[in-house]
Amino acid sequence: MKIQTFDTTLRDGTQGEAVSFSVEDKLAIAKRLDDLGIDYIEGGWPMSNPKDTEFFARARGLHFEHAKLTAFGSTRLARNAVDRDANVRALVEAQTPVVSIFGKSWDLHVRRALGISEEENLAIIADTVRHLKGHGREVVYDAEHFFDGYLADASFALRTLEAAKNAGADVLCLCDTRGGVLTDKLAEIVAVVRKRFDGVLGIHPHNDSEVAVANALAAVREGCSHVQGCLNGYGERCGNANLASVIVNLELKRGDETIGPENLAKLTAVSRFIAEKANLPLPHGQPYVGSGAFAHKGGIHVSAVRKDAATYEHVSPEIVGNRQRVLLSDLSGKGNLLHRLEELGLAARLDDTARKRLLDEVKRLEHEGYDLESADGTFELLARQSIEPDRSLFDLGGFTVTTQMMGAESSATVATVSLKADGRTRSTTASGNGPVHALDLALRKCLAPSYPPVSDVQLIDYKVRVMESRNGTGSRVRVLVEWHDRGSSWTTMGISGNIIEASWHALVDALRLELMRLPEIVSDLVEESESVAH
Repeated sequence: MKIQTFDTTLRDGTQGEAVSFSVEDKLAIAKRLDDLGIDYIEGGWPMSNPKDTEFFARARGLHFEHAKLTAFGSTRLARNAVDRDANVRALVEAQTPVVSIFGKSWDLHVRRALGISEEENLAIIADTVRHLKGHGREVVYDAEHFFDGYLADASFALRTLEAAKNAGADVLCLCDTRGGVLTDKLAEIVAVVRKRFDGVLGIHPHNDSEVAVANALAAVREGCSHVQGCLNGYGERCGNANLASVIVNLELKRGDETIGPENLAKLTAVSRFIAEKANLPLPHGQPYVGSGAFAHKGGIHVSAVRKDAATYEHVSPEIVGNRQRVLLSDLSGKGNLLHRLEELGLAARLDDTARKRLLDEVKRLEHEGYDLESADGTFELLARQSIEPDRSLFDLGGFTVTTQMMGAESSATVATVSLKADGRTRSTTASGNGPVHALDLALRKCLAPSYPPVSDVQLIDYKVRVMESRNGTGSRVRVLVEWHDRGSSWTTMGISGNIIEASWHALVDALRLELMRLPEIVSDLVEESESVAH
């Protein structure tokens, strides 16, 4: 069965705590949703705020290959004639092919929130739908609080749907606005509505009881062919149904048609793109699209998936654009370690004894608080040092860092580093924008005479995490530093009760790793140069 997908990330999604998009963000997200194959993109509420007004004005210049841009708003106010209602006028002026309007289905809201009679409410719904249809719009009628309204007064709730349907609504969408209706009861109510109304029924579930995705699937089973939600599950309070999970479950588990199998492979990239625009981390364990959705840590699990991924993966990660990952931790077995070494191309260079020592060291560091899955560079350094335990690139002497406050608004930081390389002891001093920057500059200056390539490595991200907060400012911290060089990136980690010392360990490990890689990098460059010459 074909299921219409209706994404409200740009409207309902922005009502979630900490979710905010600029107009540019919204335009970019709309294009990615269209490319994904979403049927309806609800862009916002015209006139409710300057951002949405600007979005709809600029969106007229966008060309959508597939999706229908949708403007959202309410039914007319009770005191206004429909043709003089500012909200309804803004919906028409948005010039979108589709308009989604919500109306009251719960008698409690009619009496308490609107302060009008049930008959007046029915007239408001019918007038608004009829007016929008008269302007050539496709109308999605969102029956707000429908399930709560049905449980309070089923007859009235159904009459509100009749008012919208008789006025020409193209979709009757049943909203679990409070997110409090459990799946069995919701399915029972949808079945009643399906028997009474023909045409397209929709479902708009919220996740306050953490059953929004299950409710969406149950509604489809009972006859809904239009599903509303947000990619990544953003939205008011606990969020809307995660449309990414709904789509994959419908396509792969039920065999329904949503965005099509050819577009499923784009899903992970689009979900992560939206999370980046929202400036929010995508949870590792987000089904299907999270970085941990197909990650395996336990040694028994890893041993099994290396033989046959189906032993612990219910779908192939590539289908949704994700990938399998094998994690390293104190729970790791030999299979975890071998998988990571194979990814690095180092497996053949360590014998069984060396691998055992490396695995023991991984478990020791994990016990100390290292997260070697996050610090891939630190793990690679450990592996390379296991291969060449006697190779000494440089020996560290020590460092000092001083920061002097220059009034209330400025400071000056100087770092001095000493080390021994190529049989020579060097000491250099550098000024920087803070202690980490100063240490980085001084360390590179010390190494550059012996190893000029260290100047090519770029620090691109720096993060600090408190490991245990109970000790307050005396707590140990974990520092993660991300680096980039010649098209590759890696992360190193340092841990200490002293944030400067933790940063120092991460800095040193990153440059030591770069130098251990150097012979392979030079060999690759020579081969590339010879290939071009031929």
